[in-house]
Amino acid sequence: MLGLVLLVCLAASLVSVGYPMYVIRPFRAQGAQELAAALVVSRYRGMVTILSAILALTALAAYWRPELRKSGRIFAAVGAGLVCVLAVAARINVFELMFHPNGHAMFADAAKSKLDGGEKVIAVVINGQARAYPIRDGLPSPHQ
Repeated sequence: MLGLVLLVCLAASLVSVGYPMYVIRPFRAQGAQELAAALVVSRYRGMVTILSAILALTALAAYWRPELRKSGRIFAAVGAGLVCVLAVAARINVFELMFHPNGHAMFADAAKSKLDGGEKVIAVVINGQARAYPIRDGLPSPHQ
């Protein structure tokens, strides 16, 4: 019975972490219903994974004493450990890590910029201050 509890906790944690990551991937077409479901799962995944971790550790503690086989204890400990790792992983924004945000953005005058004359930029004016952000698509510039 306790082994089943561990398996259910592991499955719930895997779905809570994995499903939103699978559906909300950049450059992947998403249906409205699957995106809505992924957003609901991601909203509650923190709570689900913490509850699963608590339940898995409680089940491991209850399973440990009566289980005499070393292999049974190892599988139970690995399962509970995975549930705890998934509880931590649920709090990491994977997409932010994938796109490597620039934490130290710098600004320069247009005359001092290293942009080609024909390079595309996005221009933004907020409260009278203008900024231009280069659009880099990874392709070589036609001026090179």
